[in-house]
Amino acid sequence: MTIQDTAPQPLAVPGPHGDVDLRLYRPVGPPEAAFVWVHGGGFAAGDLDMPESDAVARALAATGVLVVAVGYRLAGPDVRYPVPSDDVLAAWRWGLAHALEAGVAPDRVQLGGASAGGNLVAGAVLRLIAEGGPVPAAVVLAYPTLHAVPPAASAAATAALEQLPEAERWPPADVEAMYRGFLGGDPSAAPGPAVPGTADLAGFPPAFVLTSEADGLRGSADEFAHRLAAQGTPVLSVCEPGTRHGHLNEPGPAFDASLRRIARWLRDAPDLAG
Repeated sequence: MTIQDTAPQPLAVPGPHGDVDLRLYRPVGPPEAAFVWVHGGGFAAGDLDMPESDAVARALAATGVLVVAVGYRLAGPDVRYPVPSDDVLAAWRWGLAHALEAGVAPDRVQLGGASAGGNLVAGAVLRLIAEGGPVPAAVVLAYPTLHAVPPAASAAATAALEQLPEAERWPPADVEAMYRGFLGGDPSAAPGPAVPGTADLAGFPPAFVLTSEADGLRGSADEFAHRLAAQGTPVLSVCEPGTRHGHLNEPGPAFDASLRRIARWLRDAPDLAG
């Protein structure tokens, strides 16, 4: 997939905890859609320069999408939930307003994220639903973590995972430790939007759930997609073959294939969901 070479515009927009760093990636012509995109990194790592943020945004901008990449505050001793979630909400509200000013129709403005960014996106959507909006027209969740205790994976997912070294399998203890660092305490006491896989999903918008084939978090994404489908929410669920967790951080053939899927979703959702 073509990666746009045009330099993005760095921005800082107001949020409840201070300015939130963004990068604005403009397409060459009038935008056909808009996308607020949130990178991953286990809540405590990642930045706007990583391929999962920058390369994804450039690739989508090359397809005619106006992209806002979000540099939220990372979890640490002085940053716990809801601070990163608040940053994503501030970025979403700014991105939506900017997209509308750029002539993008409201039903062509989406919110998406990868891994921990997928958690922040799903949680932000749940908070918007509770507050009365504005809710994204649809969302993209790429290999998201949505449960502090990952649901059991399918037999196929388990077989793929067993091909990886033990250290790359996301064992449950590592997932729980990640959430404790994000929340600053016991995940079982967290509010629903902090652990979206356990929350009430009523009103959730159409979703594209993209998973990596060999991923210890795949059961979380699959369970979330199943719950959405069971309640009648349009869902497109796709597993990218031959990939491991974080494959959007590794430009190559699988990255290109996934970006084509995302670009099509941004253009055609929810017609692609069933």
